[in-house]
Amino acid sequence: MPVPPGATAFPTLRTPSGGVPDRAPAWNPQRPSAMPHHRYRPAHDRVALPLADRSWPSARLTEAPLWVPVDLRDGNQALAEPMDTTRKRRMFDLLVAMGFKEIEVGYPSASETDFGFVRHLAESGAVPDDVTVSVFTPARRDLIDRTVESVAGLPRTLVHLYTATAPVWRDVVLARSRAGLHAMILDAATHLMRRAEERPGADIRFEFSPEVFNLTEPDFVLEVCDSLTGLWEACADRPVVHNLPATVEIATPNVYADQIEYMHRHLARRDAVILSVHPHNDRGTGVACAELAVLAGAQRVEGCLFGNGERTGNVDLVTLALNLYAQGVNPMIDFSDIDAVREVVEHCNRLPVHPRHPYGGELVHTAFSGTHQDAISKGLARHAERAAAEGVPADALAWEVPYLPIDPGDIGRTYEEVIRINSQSGKGGIAHMLRSRYGLDLPSAMRPDFSREVQRVADATGRELSAEELWELFRATYLAPAGGGRVEMLSWSTAEPAPGAHEFSCVLRADGREYSGKGAGNGPLAALTDALRTAGVTVGILGYSEHSTAAGPDSPAVAYVRCQVAGASSDPVVAWGAGWDTSVLTASVRSVLAAVNRALGDRP
Repeated sequence: MPVPPGATAFPTLRTPSGGVPDRAPAWNPQRPSAMPHHRYRPAHDRVALPLADRSWPSARLTEAPLWVPVDLRDGNQALAEPMDTTRKRRMFDLLVAMGFKEIEVGYPSASETDFGFVRHLAESGAVPDDVTVSVFTPARRDLIDRTVESVAGLPRTLVHLYTATAPVWRDVVLARSRAGLHAMILDAATHLMRRAEERPGADIRFEFSPEVFNLTEPDFVLEVCDSLTGLWEACADRPVVHNLPATVEIATPNVYADQIEYMHRHLARRDAVILSVHPHNDRGTGVACAELAVLAGAQRVEGCLFGNGERTGNVDLVTLALNLYAQGVNPMIDFSDIDAVREVVEHCNRLPVHPRHPYGGELVHTAFSGTHQDAISKGLARHAERAAAEGVPADALAWEVPYLPIDPGDIGRTYEEVIRINSQSGKGGIAHMLRSRYGLDLPSAMRPDFSREVQRVADATGRELSAEELWELFRATYLAPAGGGRVEMLSWSTAEPAPGAHEFSCVLRADGREYSGKGAGNGPLAALTDALRTAGVTVGILGYSEHSTAAGPDSPAVAYVRCQVAGASSDPVVAWGAGWDTSVLTASVRSVLAAVNRALGDRP
């Protein structure tokens, strides 16, 4: 098939061809591609999934788990430019300020920078009394020694011991049998316990991660975890953490939930175990894995702010916590200034947060689409009306606004960011921006007219229009014509010689000629249109409205008018005009002049 002009050919791609599968319905003509899908085995063929009578699907999320940010360790080791001590400290201070009570701060045996940062925390007094510092170590004696050395002087510490347990890792990486690996883990765990005992008075607890848990035989994970629960003498007052990572996502989230529920039911001394999860995001379902895992019995979730991490990242704690918030559950973490959180994370990671990232992205509460803007604008207006009717602040009223799952104000966003204008925008969004920024409440019938002007400019420039540009376009289109055009008002005055009888006297310049005009009518504008006949201009007022743009006696007023206008030698034209002044009467006169000049155009 020839490539159309301007299009790009993709010679390495092959459109799937061949017969449609026999079982495919008539509405689905997709054909098998030539990609070698047969090289990959589904999770059900790779690991036993013994749970059949699952209960997690009927559970509900009613409280937040213990959140454990691993930005300073797992997130840091995924950075092209790992954090130095200054950036690490800024991140740590942010996490503390947000309310995290357990923070994994580093991998002390991996680098001098990580070791030095843990020592910095111990020696600087930066760790509040109610915050537990977690440090990460492989199951090796020499690395355990270095790790324990790093935490001397910290008020409370969790030492996180890990090793991979899945068959491929046992065979390819560790070259150990199940029994050999279990013995290695027990040896390391015993050594860790002995080293901790050498520090009387130190508050050191233990965590174990069978890395790649989700690809490890469930009976082997139980065997190893239960043996450590006993070895470390865990009890309800001093529980052990068993952290079960989906180190590489390989299945749909329900499979991980089944695995977690199985462990939740079968772990020995369950009241002495904090069941933790650490999902990664290889399949893009890390958040779902974590949420379903909590439904299945997990009490603790490790992840990173905004989901930074190896490959496609760790699970995203911002999304998880605010998902709970959006369900009316207290997240136990403060996200009331999400932009400040994002700024620190971007600085420390030297990675941008995607503009459409859930909750935290720059554009996540922004609507460009006309239909979305109209619904949001109406929803915000209805919310304000309900709050006023119930006599409560708007930020205390139950939130029900289309397209906005949470109130942007709750996380420090302004409503000005919600609706932005480009070529996709509609009249509702445009009207909302003018109202929220400049106090203009355009009549419903006027909005399509101005929307066409906005669309013309947006199509021509191909970019977004700022609120300032929108106001300038409104001013130039509807206000400015009152002061320049084929008809100019050089001077004018009104009088009401009798109730309901109005007079309008003026000096006009029309098409370069001056006229002394005088008109009468049942109102000032009716008298004005009568006076315009002096210059051969016939005006019929089809609609009129006015309002103040702000509170207070000195606030400007704006008037909008829709007129049918005919000149001495021209057919009638309908046009909108607007006027702006601290005097309502002056604003109304200017609105009529603006409409007249827009209707008459540039030439007689």
